[in-house]
Amino acid sequence: MKLRRVVVTGLGALTPIGNTVPDYWNGLLNGASGAGPITKFDASKFKTQFACEVKGYDSLNHFDRKEARKYDLFAQYAMVVAEQAVKDAGLDTFEYNPDRVGVIWGSGIGGLDTFLKEISDFAKGDGTPRFSPFFIPKMIADIAAGHISIKYNFRGPNFTTTSACASAANALIDSFNYIRLGKADIFISGGSEAAVNQAGLGGFNALTALSVRNDDPKTASRPFDKGRDGFVLGEGAGSMVFEELEHAKKRGAKIYAEVIGGGLSADAHHMTAPDPEGKGAKMVMKNTLEDAGINPEDVDHINTHGTSTPLGDIAEPKAIVALFGDHAKSISINSTKSMTGHLLGAAGAAEAIATVLAVLNDIVPPTINHFTDDPEIPMLDYTFHKSRKRTVNVALSNTFGFGGHNACVAFKKYTE
Repeated sequence: MKLRRVVVTGLGALTPIGNTVPDYWNGLLNGASGAGPITKFDASKFKTQFACEVKGYDSLNHFDRKEARKYDLFAQYAMVVAEQAVKDAGLDTFEYNPDRVGVIWGSGIGGLDTFLKEISDFAKGDGTPRFSPFFIPKMIADIAAGHISIKYNFRGPNFTTTSACASAANALIDSFNYIRLGKADIFISGGSEAAVNQAGLGGFNALTALSVRNDDPKTASRPFDKGRDGFVLGEGAGSMVFEELEHAKKRGAKIYAEVIGGGLSADAHHMTAPDPEGKGAKMVMKNTLEDAGINPEDVDHINTHGTSTPLGDIAEPKAIVALFGDHAKSISINSTKSMTGHLLGAAGAAEAIATVLAVLNDIVPPTINHFTDDPEIPMLDYTFHKSRKRTVNVALSNTFGFGGHNACVAFKKYTE
């Protein structure tokens, strides 16, 4: 069968450096850091005392008080960015068939805030079970997709992907495949995470996965720098409207970029560490190129997973060199996590938005906080310090998760 073309027609973002897509994009271009001391709780007894929190968020600006109580923070974030994307795509003023509109959402953890509160309250009590009737519906990771579909009456395919930090990218790839196979015309897709709490911080500290640069949080996320000591915990959400090309053209939708391929792979190596030679990372990018029907030399830009961890920041560049050969040095590589921190299950969506905007605007955002080259990391063009104007016809967005889950999405400048 002939596969249908898929384009991006709407975007929504809620991030540590901007609560709308324009603010997020401006933050990226200006090299803003979203890191700072944690304000959500007293973190003074934790090894890490800072994070990349969403700033200025008030649930009552988006929901009435009664409604807000029904949603965990990760679901609130999802609904906020979904609304942004729906409006941006013009779906709020367009007559569409709701049976042909689906929602696929990603979250690595789901309602951790709710789980933490309910279990803490129970542990403080006398053993009598007094749980909220909203405990389970607020906690389960699939509920964000459910709430979005209920709000807009989207009756197409609806589910959640969970693959740790690759969750949102998995959601995007599934949405892309459903549309090009003719199973739907439109998907609201993306991811959200809200794990900046005692359990999230303590758990990642116990794994020694987080930076402990408490004296200088804004420079703590240092992808590809010799002094990197772990990732910076982030939170937020990103949403994209994927749409079949002819459907989008018929309604006169604006088109940001074309989605041309998606790839998946597994490291099959370790619970939390990447394959040291980047075998899974190489395979996922290779699978993406093959799916998109493009050659390695066609790629202009890669938004890397680039977490600022000792092992990951070596493995991914090795994979790029292994796959792209001499062309690797011509690719503008960056890590937007240097600014946003790591949004966990939402990372793939937030970073895909940045990748699409790089394609649209021919600008690659920087990798900030580089101080010292690491001789173990292949020397490539990491777009250090400042954003760069350059032609970006084709770009990849990489996301890798604990468990060895790898996902990559390819975007191309839209042409008729």
